[in-house]
Amino acid sequence: MARLRLTLACGDYDRTRALEEGTIRPDGIDLTYLRLPAEETFFRMVRHGCVYINSGAGITTPEDLRGKAVGTPEYQLTASVWIRGILADHHHVPVDSVTHLVGGQEQPGRPEKVALDLPPRIRVQRIPAGTTLSGMLADGGIDALCTPRLPRPFVQRDPRVRRLFPDVIGTEQAYHAATGRFPIMHVVVVRRDVYEAYPWVAQSLYKAFELAKADAAERLYDSSALRFMLPWLTQQLEQAKQLLGDDYWSYGLQANRDTLATFLRYHHEQGLSRRPLQPEGLFAPEATESAVI
Repeated sequence: MARLRLTLACGDYDRTRALEEGTIRPDGIDLTYLRLPAEETFFRMVRHGCVYINSGAGITTPEDLRGKAVGTPEYQLTASVWIRGILADHHHVPVDSVTHLVGGQEQPGRPEKVALDLPPRIRVQRIPAGTTLSGMLADGGIDALCTPRLPRPFVQRDPRVRRLFPDVIGTEQAYHAATGRFPIMHVVVVRRDVYEAYPWVAQSLYKAFELAKADAAERLYDSSALRFMLPWLTQQLEQAKQLLGDDYWSYGLQANRDTLATFLRYHHEQGLSRRPLQPEGLFAPEATESAVI
């Protein structure tokens, strides 16, 4: 039987590189790997380190965001859903306590890729034509910005822009210690017609992604030639394991059930889903099952 030909659009990640290079091949599948930025693959991943504020906006604590104008490239970005939920749960900033401004971060004109249908209590406005969120943040046109990408003024060390949480690592470690959650952002999806014709594809791809992740983890521990330009890479890996456990980048339903349920609750609370969804409803059954001998 001929192998099934599939095309995968995915980012440049160490944990999927073996799939791109072809050293790991999904069972029964010839995979064409298209390396694309996240915005291009699904027009869009994040937590406390992705909130930036205007230094003159009078914001000294997360609670000070109430009543402010907060930008985000798209209201439905997964990263933004996470941080809005975290702000509501842990810092008393409910989604309807701010005005949400959407538009291009560094270039004008970025639209929402899916039309919004939100409750009236949630205020979402487009920024003026020809403007950018980064520019408005620096100039004071918005008070804060939630984004998975570093805004240009922050990269350029503009004193008008700073992080909401100065100690990002400490804050995120405390969040994980308190909740046990590692906010996740990406899923692998298969076209329904392909899945219905070849249900085994879900399990085959899941196994391949797990193998590619294991391959990447093994390479990270090669201290004879560090995989990345981080002088204390091995020590930081050990620290991550101590804080997050051995499977610190877990895949699948079982290991992420609470995290997924929390995200789906945020999704519903923020008006993006009409009814509460359950994690089991997101996955093809074949991707959550494995053979037992």
